[in-house]
Amino acid sequence: MSQNLKVLFLSAVVLLIPSGETRAEIPHGSGDPVVSTFSIAAWDSAAGELGVAVASRFFAVGTVVPWAKADVGAVATQSFANTSFGWRGLELLEQGDTPQEALQKLLQSDDDPDRRQIGIVSADGRSVTYTGKSCVPWAGGRAGHGYALQGNILTGEEVVLAMEKAFLETRGSLADRLYAALSAGDAKGGDSRGRQSAAMIVVKAGAGYGGFTDRAIDIRVDDHPDPFGELGRLLRFAQMNYAWNEGWTLFTRRRAAEALPHIERAARLAGANPEVLYDLAVIRLAAGEETSALDALEQALAVNPNLRAQASGDTDLASLKGNARFQALVRREKK
Repeated sequence: MSQNLKVLFLSAVVLLIPSGETRAEIPHGSGDPVVSTFSIAAWDSAAGELGVAVASRFFAVGTVVPWAKADVGAVATQSFANTSFGWRGLELLEQGDTPQEALQKLLQSDDDPDRRQIGIVSADGRSVTYTGKSCVPWAGGRAGHGYALQGNILTGEEVVLAMEKAFLETRGSLADRLYAALSAGDAKGGDSRGRQSAAMIVVKAGAGYGGFTDRAIDIRVDDHPDPFGELGRLLRFAQMNYAWNEGWTLFTRRRAAEALPHIERAARLAGANPEVLYDLAVIRLAAGEETSALDALEQALAVNPNLRAQASGDTDLASLKGNARFQALVRREKK
């Protein structure tokens, strides 16, 4: 890039920053944005899940910080983030390195390790967090079996202490505990510059749509005045979708009895979602629960009568063709 083009580019960046607003993402003397943030990488042994949750006064922090791979590990890379630490860290873990060994290799190959911050958790619960001595204060982290949390440009150490306490004391799924940790950090002040974005990923082997990927939950709030509230709203949908995916994948593999608890949970989380209720009917029927299948189908059609056409010709409901209640449901006129 020529010197003139550099000047024009930097001028454009300055014009994009609202007047009177201090933005620490573009530090003096550096062309690299500082991904100052607080995050947690964690593992749930019972569920076989790994995940990362992160928040920052930085646009779309979820595109930079969180990395995870099922049965391998989770990595959070931030503070003038070297994003290669994400995929390279996972590769090192997959090759058999411990989090500490992977960290040392990443730092040894880096051109500016003193400005980096990283948390690594492996799929056996080992963990490490690192904060370079040149990270912008307050900066630091905490690590224990199954988790690593870290932050920089925070209001103080109480942010990571509150995150650790919330993660360890919260009951529920890994996603619930990650969100609790993130919210606790925000309640203690979080990023000292304010709020802008937040994200969460949770991985588990075969948990993605159709069982083809490991991405169980993948939600991002890129730019919002209340990224924590918005992330929580999306998480409710994501938890439902996760259970729905798991149930339907098991059903397609002719494992209806195993699928049933997942789709039942999805239906509880979804409320009056007609498509979830419809699939609940299909899986209940496959699991031998004809009466409750018809109950679910009736609820689905009451919310969305347009599903009658699908139900009447659905081979997954073929065993109900001679059922009088089924015939009345699919033929019922819209009031």
